[in-house]
Amino acid sequence: MSSPEIASLSWGSMKVKGCSSSYKDCKVWPGGSRAWDWRETGTDHYPGVQPADLEEVLKKGVDLLVIGRGMSEALQVPSTTLDFVRQSGVDVRVLQTEKAVAEYNKLAGQGAKVGGVFHSTC
Repeated sequence: MSSPEIASLSWGSMKVKGCSSSYKDCKVWPGGSRAWDWRETGTDHYPGVQPADLEEVLKKGVDLLVIGRGMSEALQVPSTTLDFVRQSGVDVRVLQTEKAVAEYNKLAGQGAKVGGVFHSTC
């Protein structure tokens, strides 16, 4: 199963190829995607992305995870979260969301087993 391409990104809206709905924030993995609802884990810009935000994507068998911190990089990613990903045997890249989407799409296009979590506003 391949990782779906992110077809478009604008402030507050993301579209994933093959999915009829749009997302504000999203999670993607080989074969699927869904909205990333911060309320599920109590995530906020600070302290930022929690391991619980990433577990679902990591369980999908990804080799690499791309995290988009927002258009202005307001979303924090604590070192403890990065350590959690690496301890799971997965490489991680943290970038501004536009750069993160470009990196994710490049990797997905190369057939990599890549997953991502992306914040599409601040």
